[in-house]
Amino acid sequence: MFKMVKNTPKVAVLGAGVVGLTVAKIFQDRLRHADITVVADKFKGDTVSCVAAGIFRPGLSFRGPTYEITKRWIDNSWYYWQDILKTSEADKAGVVALSTYIFSKENYHTTRNRLIEDLVPIYRPVDENELQIAGKGWKYGSYFTTVKTTCDYYLPWLENSFVKSGGKIVNRKIDSFSSLNFDLVFNCTGMGAKYLCNDYDLVPIRGQIFKVKAPWLKTAFYGDYDAYIIPGQDGIATLGGVRQYDSYNMQVCRHDAAAIMERCVDLLPALKNVEVVAQKVGLRPHRVPVRVEAEVIDDLKVVHCYGHGGYGVMCAPGTAMHAVDIALDVLRSNIRSKI
Repeated sequence: MFKMVKNTPKVAVLGAGVVGLTVAKIFQDRLRHADITVVADKFKGDTVSCVAAGIFRPGLSFRGPTYEITKRWIDNSWYYWQDILKTSEADKAGVVALSTYIFSKENYHTTRNRLIEDLVPIYRPVDENELQIAGKGWKYGSYFTTVKTTCDYYLPWLENSFVKSGGKIVNRKIDSFSSLNFDLVFNCTGMGAKYLCNDYDLVPIRGQIFKVKAPWLKTAFYGDYDAYIIPGQDGIATLGGVRQYDSYNMQVCRHDAAAIMERCVDLLPALKNVEVVAQKVGLRPHRVPVRVEAEVIDDLKVVHCYGHGGYGVMCAPGTAMHAVDIALDVLRSNIRSKI
């Protein structure tokens, strides 16, 4: 744990989604006596994090500045979730182990994932019998074990832990860095960073999903054309999806809904006539590379951590650890310059 030599730093974390709260808690654990405030205008169920299914399965659109850094983010995130999974708090935190199939009618290579095949306990090709689990016509497949994090549980659990340890929460919309009076600020504003930082490399990837009642579903399924079926806690499953680049449409589209349901029923026919609980839309903050770096803006020390796309829940811990390391280096440098 890093100990400050002089005054305790005042630190703000902008954003209370999965990235912001994870950064706040990891920083708090590393620097126990820091004065840390999470500042956001959206919390818990109002964040895009709670639209996501939260399964640990990275895609190749998730990239850091180098392959080595990307892999470190993924590996560190995996072990973070595993550490929670081993505790008695796992259910409260919304972290569960999950078996997953990925099938394709067209290409075996789309069922592989080089980013996690050496990381998860099991990642193997399916056999002929397992191909019969899904609908008709599926030719290729892989099976792997992973974890899933439900942010409807994780965000309140993490916020509660953060506040109990002395952290503060402020409901406020931040339009500029110049309005802030802190020693250091973490920028975890997701899509908000597009305007806060004038970052035109950050674009939304629109997603749309169903929430359905499927208490019998215990395994996740992926198929061609972004079809996915992911069980959740309390018997509510997530069906998706779409990836619409540079779309700001926050309305549920009936055409997308029809296509999603058709693909999911084709993947798992038992979902036909399933009871729909809700339909949701979210804008994934996509940036290549994901931005984790320090910057001085109007004499304010800022550490950015945003642009995770559809992999914010999965990789928030790894990027948060990196951002916290950078922040501690910035604070150390500031102390040395004053001695």
